[in-house]
Amino acid sequence: MKYQKLFTPVKLGSITLKNRFAMAPMGPLGLGDSEGGWSQRGIDYFTARAKGGVALISTGVTFADQKVELQNQAIVPISTYNPVHFIRTSKEMTERIHAYGCKIFLQISAGFGRVTIPTNLGEFPPIAPSEIPHRWLDKMCRAVTKEEIRSIVHDIGEGAYNAKRGGFDGVQIHAVHEGYLIDQFAISMFNLRTDEYGGSLENRLRFAREIVEEIKRRCGDDFPVTLRYSVKSMIKDWRKGALPGEEFEEKGRDVEEGLEAAKLLVSYGYDALDTDVGTYDSWWWNHPPMYQEKGLYRKYCKMVKDVVDVPVLCAGRMDNPDMALEALENGDCDIINLGRPLLADPDYVNKLRSGRTGEIRPCISCHEGCMGRIAEYSMINCAVNPQAARERFMAFEPVIKKKRVVIVGGGAAGCEAARTLAIRGHEPVLYEKGSRLGGNLIPGGAPKFKEDDIALADWYTRELERLGVPVHLNTELTKEDVLGMECDAVIIATGSEPKRFSLGDDDRVFTASEVLLKEKDPGKTTVVIGGGLVGCETALHLAQEGRKVTVVEALDSIMSVNGPLCHANKDMLEQLLPYNGVDIICRAKAEGYKDGVLTVAAGGETRSLSCDSVILSVGYAEKDSLYRELEFEVPEIYLLGDARKVANIMYAVWDSYEVANHI
Repeated sequence: MKYQKLFTPVKLGSITLKNRFAMAPMGPLGLGDSEGGWSQRGIDYFTARAKGGVALISTGVTFADQKVELQNQAIVPISTYNPVHFIRTSKEMTERIHAYGCKIFLQISAGFGRVTIPTNLGEFPPIAPSEIPHRWLDKMCRAVTKEEIRSIVHDIGEGAYNAKRGGFDGVQIHAVHEGYLIDQFAISMFNLRTDEYGGSLENRLRFAREIVEEIKRRCGDDFPVTLRYSVKSMIKDWRKGALPGEEFEEKGRDVEEGLEAAKLLVSYGYDALDTDVGTYDSWWWNHPPMYQEKGLYRKYCKMVKDVVDVPVLCAGRMDNPDMALEALENGDCDIINLGRPLLADPDYVNKLRSGRTGEIRPCISCHEGCMGRIAEYSMINCAVNPQAARERFMAFEPVIKKKRVVIVGGGAAGCEAARTLAIRGHEPVLYEKGSRLGGNLIPGGAPKFKEDDIALADWYTRELERLGVPVHLNTELTKEDVLGMECDAVIIATGSEPKRFSLGDDDRVFTASEVLLKEKDPGKTTVVIGGGLVGCETALHLAQEGRKVTVVEALDSIMSVNGPLCHANKDMLEQLLPYNGVDIICRAKAEGYKDGVLTVAAGGETRSLSCDSVILSVGYAEKDSLYRELEFEVPEIYLLGDARKVANIMYAVWDSYEVANHI
């Protein structure tokens, strides 16, 4: 009963939503087919979220224009490319979704403009309202003509009409948000035009106005049209974004203009505003990593809600149900948008409704399975949910013969293997030498901004208990122990250990893991050797505790070898380090540590750094010795996680699921 208000109906335009949860739009890359429609993978993906209990789904970006800014129809659906096929595949999807009492809106983009992903740009010059620099590439954009604007407006109207025929309940326009093409028109920094599409705020919003008017003309006033909307841009300068709490001069849209624009957009006919802040010049706001606080858009949504009379949707790390409830009760918003949390657990809403909050698999805000893979491979997935966007093809395999499987190691890999085996009907038993499950999730989750790593470890603990998996903690197995057990298969997931080397005074040289677990005190001043992701996050954590930290990195730049690390995470962390007083020395090598002084060779000279300690963050080494001892003794044996190859949480989980699902 605590969360009952989250399950009250709400009106959005002419439709009624059954509860206050919506699936936030996320790029459906990999969910379309080569004919511009929805693939079976995409249909299954959205249907799973409808089955999971959300009241509204926004698909994420699709396209209508194919003349001004050409798109590859195999990346995401294009509602005008092959209308018959698009309508047919849409109808198949929307009919299934409606069976669960869920509504679905097609998100239609007017184009990317200066923020086009470089891998998707092709040979054509990028477009923009004016001749301005591209966000990612060192090239100038060409200004679109008025005829091209009218063509885009017409095609969006046509696409919306096809969406209505395909069973969609409405459309969302993408977007006066994040610096996409319509937003570029709306922001004076990007819009230098002197015609009726430039100058005053009303003129800069004319493109957005003509779009909603065209859709209403084609589809009727009772066909809802929502808008993805950023009330503030967070731009310090070209390609330079602001950090939370930073004082800066807004070069994009400030709150005053943002609220005035919100009122105008509603007056033009938009039925709801899906509200956030940021642009691609400050894109860690629109795609918040773990370094952003949870619920970061709430205060901005409240500002918008106070000046408009249509529903306001709020996303932005809103996975805490207490926070979601508080947002409704405080009048911050009308609808809670869940994006990545529904990648991690499509059944989030139903689990919350039925009082099973402890079963909700947490999103860890890593961006590795979603934004990282979208940018690198044009596909959306999830690091902690191997089935996301692969529901049919990665479904649990039926068990033909029940097996008893011994799992050695209780990190993410071992836990995922045990969970998968138990769900399928096998009999896993897990042995962990430590006092709790989680492995490297535990030191990794020590910083406050990594709390969801601990939440994931705790979730695995609860799930294995719920599934009845025997877990033996504080138990380190030997070769003889394993060979003496009655089992059908063995999984070795013994993880990895931090690499060490001697610098001289090794009594004050620690690993990042030892410091994060508070097994060692680094003192007031410390030097972190290694500027990978672990080293940088450790440095930020210690700096936020009030310590003076220097990072020494051998390569030309920090975080050069991590991937697919989302640039929103990487770019924000790169700025957070100096903002929090962390010094960074690249192209440098630590040579020795004695009497509280670290000697570093950098740039052809030797530097002496006084510090209370040195923290090694130079990678991890696979712990695979037990597997090597058993490799030719056990008929069915698997090596998983960091013990096989040091990687990240995503590959530990994915590889373990793949193997455990086929035993």
